[in-house]
Amino acid sequence: MSIKIVVQNRKARHEYHILDTWEAGMVLVGTEVKSLRDSKANLKDSHARLTRKGEVFLHNMHISPYEKGNIANHDPLRVRKLLLHKREIRKLKGKVQEKGLTLIPLKVYFKDGKAKVEIALCQGKKHYDKRADIAKRDAKRDMDRSMKYKG
Repeated sequence: MSIKIVVQNRKARHEYHILDTWEAGMVLVGTEVKSLRDSKANLKDSHARLTRKGEVFLHNMHISPYEKGNIANHDPLRVRKLLLHKREIRKLKGKVQEKGLTLIPLKVYFKDGKAKVEIALCQGKKHYDKRADIAKRDAKRDMDRSMKYKG
């Protein structure tokens, strides 16, 4: 089982409390796979939505057009369908309807040659939560630095 991470959403862990994660397949067309293999993707401002039909779609994920492609290249901001089991979708639907929860993609990767996306059920952080995380990270960095010099 080989995993090659293509792109990560680093801002997501700063902006949201991550409650749960799922792995989903992606329905890709044309040259999108080749662009993903070249790491020409961006997860900034992307999110997933559930439809009334019980399907999950990924919005605002940018996959650049393939450089060596022809005029039939794909639309970079196309809405992409995510592949999940029906029981996972039902579980997600119940949780997303709770107040303030949303689905955010954390990373896109290839697993055994298939493009996968890790989506997370998230709750937005308040400004004071972000400041507390930064203070905690700085304190840990200072402590590690002082331990390094003493050792």
